[in-house]
Amino acid sequence: MGQKKCPHCGQWSDWNQNLTDTCQHCGKPLGGKDLENQQKREADKKSNEENWMFYIKEDDSDLVKTFKKIGNFFYTIYMAIITFILWLIAALPG
Repeated sequence: MGQKKCPHCGQWSDWNQNLTDTCQHCGKPLGGKDLENQQKREADKKSNEENWMFYIKEDDSDLVKTFKKIGNFFYTIYMAIITFILWLIAALPG
């Protein structure tokens, strides 16, 4: 346990190395920019997971999850082939 200066009010507060610890004086989180960056990374990660062709939800049945994984696999193969063909078309004239 240590102390950290609050980025909002400038007072020192006890800190347990957790970004969500709150200031004893103003009640705002001590994480500041680090907390904002962590929340942004989590939101980006969630949006990247939803970019798959067949997004797998937690409440999907095992059979549906299996079919979605197979669909994502073949979609990845398809995109790799299309990318290779486009690269080949771009590289040949050159």
